[in-house]
Amino acid sequence: MLRHEKKAFWKFFSIYFGSVALLILVTGFFYFEDQKKSMIEKEHFSMIEYVRKFKMKEPLLNQTNITHEIKDLYIEDFSMENFEINENYFIKYMPHKWEGGYLLVKKDKSFYYVKLFEMKLYIITVQVLLLMFFATLSYFLSMRALKPMQEAITKLDNFSKDLIHDLNTPITSILLNMKLLNKVEHISHNKALQRIKRSVEDISELHNSLTILLEEETMLIQNENISEMVEDVILTHKRLFPDIKYESDIESFYAHVNKKAFKQILVNLISNASKYNAKNGFVKIYVENETLCIQDSGVGIKNVDEVFERSYKEHVSGHGLGLDIVKRLCEAMEIKITLSSKVGEGTTFFLKLKGS
Repeated sequence: MLRHEKKAFWKFFSIYFGSVALLILVTGFFYFEDQKKSMIEKEHFSMIEYVRKFKMKEPLLNQTNITHEIKDLYIEDFSMENFEINENYFIKYMPHKWEGGYLLVKKDKSFYYVKLFEMKLYIITVQVLLLMFFATLSYFLSMRALKPMQEAITKLDNFSKDLIHDLNTPITSILLNMKLLNKVEHISHNKALQRIKRSVEDISELHNSLTILLEEETMLIQNENISEMVEDVILTHKRLFPDIKYESDIESFYAHVNKKAFKQILVNLISNASKYNAKNGFVKIYVENETLCIQDSGVGIKNVDEVFERSYKEHVSGHGLGLDIVKRLCEAMEIKITLSSKVGEGTTFFLKLKGS
């Protein structure tokens, strides 16, 4: 099951099972309270029945947990409904004779506690069995609810892969022809040609990012040398942006990543840092507490909270997908990405990596 499918599955499952589980638990609670009330009423009635048998001089069989004593006292506003419950006993007063006096009846609560515990155990057992049943039912319902989405995603995924694969040939052809045109002296510095070249390079970069993004669910995560990847990406960008000063302060740093995907993250971030940098600016890459930091002296970002949203961009150039792809690739490799930025001073991206 793919990552986004797992998220959808757990949402469906939590809705199905959560609502039923809540109903079962609430019902069990109220049932317990009702049964507890009924048990107390039975205890009360048993004490009244005890007094009746005592007065009628009937045999008091199996009544060892009930005791009584005669109290010569006066109770103002006496009610036959009197019934007291303390920690160890049920207590009730009943009239003794017409002449006066009361029977103080006490019933030990030990047997009541045993029955109460059995009732709790019964209710909990039934609840657990019901929860197990509905958890299984919710699982199958969630899987069935997920099936149409899985089919739609599979079709869309296959279409995207086919489209990106088909785009590879014309993009490669355009890039090769652009290189040939650059060798023609009288047109190599043509502004229109240079704009086309930059646009094709942007499309090529986006094509590479989308190709890797479609593999995010099947990425092989291994312990890779991050410093080597950083040096490779910097070397490429030094040729593209000769006016930018690149500084790398990474000696030997390994982390659990997919090499192809992480290199694309570096390409996107360092490319942005280079494109939107100040004249003769710098790009610094260094490590602090297993966090890879990519710092630039560029124009900065106004809305840092929106920068990872799809299609968001603050400049005319660009397609607004680069950082969205970076975010998704980071999520696929469980890399936490954050940033700090100040307009006119620069931006720093922080990649919290899982070390070796």
